[in-house]
Amino acid sequence: MIQDRSVGRYLFVAANYVILIATSLLCILPFVNLLAVSFSGSAAVSAGDVVFWPVDFTTKAYEFAMTGGKFLTSLWVSVQRVVLGTIVNLLLIVLTAYPLSKSSGKLAGRNWYMTFFIVTMLFNGGLIPTYLIVVKTGLIDSIWSLILPGALPVFSMIILMNFIRGLPEEIEESAIIDGASPMQILIRVLLPLLKPALATVGLFSIVGHWNSWFDGIIYMKNPANYPLQSYLQTLLMSF
Repeated sequence: MIQDRSVGRYLFVAANYVILIATSLLCILPFVNLLAVSFSGSAAVSAGDVVFWPVDFTTKAYEFAMTGGKFLTSLWVSVQRVVLGTIVNLLLIVLTAYPLSKSSGKLAGRNWYMTFFIVTMLFNGGLIPTYLIVVKTGLIDSIWSLILPGALPVFSMIILMNFIRGLPEEIEESAIIDGASPMQILIRVLLPLLKPALATVGLFSIVGHWNSWFDGIIYMKNPANYPLQSYLQTLLMSF
């Protein structure tokens, strides 16, 4: 029986390795193919001859993207957007998720607030009304036009809210007994416990800001203010 268990354990571990390696390859190989395409000649790319190794190696694509110094300028805009956008997102997520983690008995109108946020997550005013708001608030051609319209990611806020609701209530009750205010409880007691959830929603914000390109083209009249993804998109559209 002991031998059967060891064999079963070995098969289980081996199957896990196979599944994890296969999953990792499915995630990594598309990026390897993309990198190979970027270093391949246009004829080989058009013919579909590039798989995981460059064909007719060339750096013309990178030389074209770097021409005129616009690449570095747009890269700096993207870095600013990621840093400022993530800070604003995390600040508003925490300040919204903490009170909404309370029951309706402790926070008057809590269900109404949740309904409001969920509706905004499912529906929005549309491109034209959003653009008009950005124009009227004077954010056109500003880095804040890329940050403030999506300052509070509702989905991330709900994730953090449910994480807080899953913490033992005794933690907060003991802090209240010691005379801590709600802000002190949030900063000194809860935030250290929220590091895993904050890392998760923070990663969502970083990836979202870095990959976004459409709002840069819409809200930036001066191409010098384009974030990196918007600049690269204009290069692709120019062909």
